[in-house]
Amino acid sequence: MAYIGELREQARAAMLITALRDMQWRQRRFIVAAIGTGTVFALTLILTGLTHAFRVEAQRVVDSLGIDTYLIKAGAVGPFMGSSRFPEAETRAIAGLPGIESVIPVVYGNTILQDRRSPQNVNVYGVPERGLGMPPIAAGRAPSNPGEVAMSTTLGRSIGDDIEVGGEVLRVVGLVDKSTTLAGQPNAFLTVAGAQRLMFSGQPVVSAIGLRGSPRQTPAGYHIVDRHAAVDDMVRPLHGAYLAMSYMAVLLWAVAALIVGSLIYLSALERTRDFAVFKALGVATHSVLGGLTLQAVLVALVAALLGGLLSVVLGPLFPMLVVVTTSTFLSLVATAVVIGLLASLAGLRHAIAVEPALAFGGP
Repeated sequence: MAYIGELREQARAAMLITALRDMQWRQRRFIVAAIGTGTVFALTLILTGLTHAFRVEAQRVVDSLGIDTYLIKAGAVGPFMGSSRFPEAETRAIAGLPGIESVIPVVYGNTILQDRRSPQNVNVYGVPERGLGMPPIAAGRAPSNPGEVAMSTTLGRSIGDDIEVGGEVLRVVGLVDKSTTLAGQPNAFLTVAGAQRLMFSGQPVVSAIGLRGSPRQTPAGYHIVDRHAAVDDMVRPLHGAYLAMSYMAVLLWAVAALIVGSLIYLSALERTRDFAVFKALGVATHSVLGGLTLQAVLVALVAALLGGLLSVVLGPLFPMLVVVTTSTFLSLVATAVVIGLLASLAGLRHAIAVEPALAFGGP
């Protein structure tokens, strides 16, 4: 009995060694499968990076404005996309309320910029020239009159260029580093008067009031939102795109599982005699599954590493921001292991059905 037990232990070890040898013998097939799965993983990472970037770029814009709290009209959902404009004169009354140190008028709108190639959308922010509101200027200076603009570097324009925005010709006097909103649309920063002239035909209205200090009581007809709510306001129009990309990512996970699963199933078909020998020696089913799992997980992990490298290379080529975080990559590795485990079940069903008698049959 001790001899039989020792023989079974050796057979279990041989099961894993045979799985590795099978990968070595059919290395071309496994390499092709790893490359194909890695490409799918790379696309999944990029899709995830694109959806994550929606909020990252909005957070960057909100942080660059430096305003912590906004006062918006009752019924509005945010200071930007969901704003409801009101007379700028109301800012003076609000500035005198107890607890408020200063107020920052904010104008927001979206219009068309006549680019050199084709028209494109541009987000317009009207903020004071100095202090809170105006983002850091990477080159040049902040606009000081209604005919000047500080433009995002993503537009590819230089200081001194004239651009046509919403029917107005503006002079670029400053550049803001990679400032975008709404999935890559460039941002333009003007004076409050300049944005009012551009977006509201010169009417003295604002979209929100940035606050410095904490009012003891919220003025009637208004409510206060923080930076988090401002970011939510910016990404709200992209909710449909976010869901669509998330569904595509799930489909790509399924494609990756099918690629690895088909590879393991073909390997199991070609190893029918091996399984018969192992079963004749009394190797348990879980040991057979261990060999198949080893192959599937190794292929999935190699594909995950390859996918991570491809996403780093391909990400910068996209016209939108792609943010692949460390946690996202670690999630990919964990998902790859799960895919490997699920894919190994494809070959296990065939391995279980193999009769031990085949081990003693002819070639």
